[in-house]
Amino acid sequence: MSHQKIAFSLLITYVIMQLAGAVGPIPLLFLFESMGVEDPRMQAVGWWIFSSMLAAVIIFFYFIRKDKTFLKPLGPKPASNFGVLGWGIAGFFMVLFGQAGAAWIEQLIGIEPGSENTALFIEIARSVPVVIFAIAIFAPILEEILFRRILFGMLLPKTNFFIAALISSVMFGIIHFELSHILLYSVSGFIFAFIYYKTKRIAASIIAHMLLNGFVVLVQFFREDLERFAERQGQLFIQFFIQFLT
Repeated sequence: MSHQKIAFSLLITYVIMQLAGAVGPIPLLFLFESMGVEDPRMQAVGWWIFSSMLAAVIIFFYFIRKDKTFLKPLGPKPASNFGVLGWGIAGFFMVLFGQAGAAWIEQLIGIEPGSENTALFIEIARSVPVVIFAIAIFAPILEEILFRRILFGMLLPKTNFFIAALISSVMFGIIHFELSHILLYSVSGFIFAFIYYKTKRIAASIIAHMLLNGFVVLVQFFREDLERFAERQGQLFIQFFIQFLT
């Protein structure tokens, strides 16, 4: 199976997963209502997010296994496993501060901080904790393979790093369906692309992405405690971070 066919299969899988979210939770809603589950709507949506993303990850790797060179290093002299881990951790901080800069620019041009998309996922995760796995593990795997390995990797040989990273990061921003915060998402995508380009291994950007999403979930779950701590200590910097991570 050629790389092009695998890439197309993964893209179709991702699109179906996204579109199915409009109707997929409905059977689960009827099931949870018949069982007398508390807040059946939230339970249905949460379990659908978890199961659909898990299914997409399994399908992704089913197709990838058909050609074991699909996830080969981007170029010669790829980073070692230790280097991948180091860049993954460093990349998390790069994205975190990159997002802070993007959030500051957004505020300067009048865009209110806070993401409705993030807030919705956190609300669902509070009711259905397994959604945390979807946010912190499944989503980074799917998005890094799709936007960095496939889109960025396809554009890089035909253009250059900047153009390939810019296009893939803007598309990454658009797919989050919050155009008001496209700068925030695009900056993240650009840095993830840089990590992939620098290490030549997709695992590095996946690690950075997982750490970022996991950190956002952690901050949201303990937001009130962090806000009280920041207020007592007069830490405006922490307050700003909490604000743009919402």
